[in-house]
Amino acid sequence: MMKWTSEAESAIKKVPFFVRKRVRARVEKEAAEHGKPLVSLAEVKATQRRYLNNMESEVRGYQLDSCFGPNGCPRRAVKGDNLMPRIQALLEKEDLLGFLKKTVPGTLRFHHEFRITIADCPNACSQPQIKDIGILGACVPRVTDQDCTRCEACEEACRETAVALTDDHDHGPVIDRERCVNCGQCIPVCPTGTLASGRQGYRIQLGGKLGRHPRLAMELPDIFCEDDVLRVIGDCIALYKQRSRRGERFADLLTAEDLEAYARHGRFPGADSPSPI
Repeated sequence: MMKWTSEAESAIKKVPFFVRKRVRARVEKEAAEHGKPLVSLAEVKATQRRYLNNMESEVRGYQLDSCFGPNGCPRRAVKGDNLMPRIQALLEKEDLLGFLKKTVPGTLRFHHEFRITIADCPNACSQPQIKDIGILGACVPRVTDQDCTRCEACEEACRETAVALTDDHDHGPVIDRERCVNCGQCIPVCPTGTLASGRQGYRIQLGGKLGRHPRLAMELPDIFCEDDVLRVIGDCIALYKQRSRRGERFADLLTAEDLEAYARHGRFPGADSPSPI
């Protein structure tokens, strides 16, 4: 990895977070092309100036990000390393850049892009709650028939106080499903296998954003497999293209009623046919 001076690190942190990763990668790429092993403040300023002045050519129609899970994070609730490239392929097929060029008057900016992010656990380091579509890894714990030694490791591991041992010594842990966020952290600490993995997949949150009128994303009920995640994304993009006229954020187009209808019937109001989720 290329080294950065402290001044360069401070400067890159001032770049808006939604383009910071792109600018950082561009700085390192240009520094490497000029044979510089160390990124200084001068490199950051030069690249940032060229990058922002030529913003429209950098817009690709969507932003797809993930957390640090694939790099070895021990808190991963699910290892879905194939999901990212599958979503990437879907987004390329949808040609969101071409759609934006046809519908957005004036110059395209990064805030026009459709934003999707993946977080491999409920810690949500990639901020799925403020994206058009947020995808969070989930592992539902289940209680097995294996005898519990009442070691209390599961209680200590659960940050939500969703796992508890009752006064009845003949029974194992009890899981409060209302409190449980399906992070799966109670499972590996159980020495007897009394707690094990149940359903694994993804939670899906829709319609988050920041800006002048911020809104946290709304969550679809259930845990979804990879194929279903892709179906939901495809349906959301179809709704976005149907309603967007000037590059609005998906949060401005999606209503609570839309989410409720989709949760009940597997399709958004006005869609041609339901998706098999």
